Amino acid sequence: MTAQYSADFEKALQVGRPPNIRALFPNSKALIVSGKVVDRAMLAKGKAIAMAANGRNYFVIRGALMAAQRANCPLIIEIAKSEGGQKAYCAVNYWNMARIVDAICNELGITVPVAIHADHYGIKNDKDLNAAKVEIPTMFEAGITSIAIDASHLPDDQNLLANLAINPFIPSWAGLETEVGEIKGNTGLSTVDEAKFLIQGLNAHDIFPDWIALNNGTTHGLEASDAGIQVGLTAEIHKALEPYRVNGAQHGTSGNSSERLRAIANETATTKANVATALQMISWGLEVNDYGNAQLDAGGNFIKKSDAGMSDGLWAEMVAHAEGKGWKKGDYKNLNLPFENKLLAQPREIRERMAKGVEEFAYKMMTEVLNARDTAPYAIEAILAAGSHDVGAKGSRIEDPALWTEARIIERAKSIVGDKGAEGNFDD
Repeated sequence: MTAQYSADFEKALQVGRPPNIRALFPNSKALIVSGKVVDRAMLAKGKAIAMAANGRNYFVIRGALMAAQRANCPLIIEIAKSEGGQKAYCAVNYWNMARIVDAICNELGITVPVAIHADHYGIKNDKDLNAAKVEIPTMFEAGITSIAIDASHLPDDQNLLANLAINPFIPSWAGLETEVGEIKGNTGLSTVDEAKFLIQGLNAHDIFPDWIALNNGTTHGLEASDAGIQVGLTAEIHKALEPYRVNGAQHGTSGNSSERLRAIANETATTKANVATALQMISWGLEVNDYGNAQLDAGGNFIKKSDAGMSDGLWAEMVAHAEGKGWKKGDYKNLNLPFENKLLAQPREIRERMAKGVEEFAYKMMTEVLNARDTAPYAIEAILAAGSHDVGAKGSRIEDPALWTEARIIERAKSIVGDKGAEGNFDD
């Protein structure tokens, strides 16, 4: 692919790359940007959502970048703490993801803006919070340009206080996502009161998130049907948050129908949609339906297509490994780490079809479902209008800080009615 660099792209390249990216890749032609830039592009078009592709393997990242270039839309490449943190089940991680993206962008001549997002950075207790103060700066040093602080496992007051405590360690120019309500299906659904409490408390302390993630009825991983996202609940919460100018981040899109995702785009203030499991399965060459769900045969086994994804022989080896571990279908994600190098060691034609499968699925989703086609120019315009990598905050302070001291936060939280839902591990 021969790159065509426009004058506006060249200008954006000069001013739009954050300082950590300029330091890491001084001679790069990859337009790696803050997550804020991607959000602003979706807002400029309206009723558009950026794909946030969880880069569980190299081929997902490559295919998603190819799709974004083809659709002329900005892209978020992300990895969650469980996928790419210190106890990761993927070879792609918080510290190498930007380097992988930069290399692919330069190789392929990718000219759309790309954000590097640390998704689901979980904080469940004081130990996690103290560790985060050390770890998060290292992630930005390694090229992260956007982060989701997920303290949703905690009670509402502790969620807010954790967000406040960690914010000084996040660059002000970076994209920022916060979360209320763990992503755990149709239990523990987020409420208007919980979401307003979190956003109002942050606002009082001059913190203006770009996105809020909700538990709006979906789950991570494999869905059994198209039951999932509650569009009405999402719209109600987003409406209540309008004065604070925060948009929605939709988690757990795999397993939700295209119609439901289009409704999220049309009827809510969502500008970011995470796609993980579907892209992983497609890169491997498994048969999926419109929802991105891997299909099972009569024996309850995944269906591997011989003309797609990895070689049949390597797939058989992966299945044998999973069966030897006693893994269920939802555990197959753990194959990413032990098999990444074997996937990369396959012949070129196999590697190319792995990425191509992801490209085709992601392109269709970007253009026919998320309405993101031709949003890259809006991202470039946002950078050029700001004349900087920092496009600024959307919101401004409207809450009184005196009413949101730590003592008042703890007292206020007592009046919030909410249901945290079922116990369990919902990290992903």
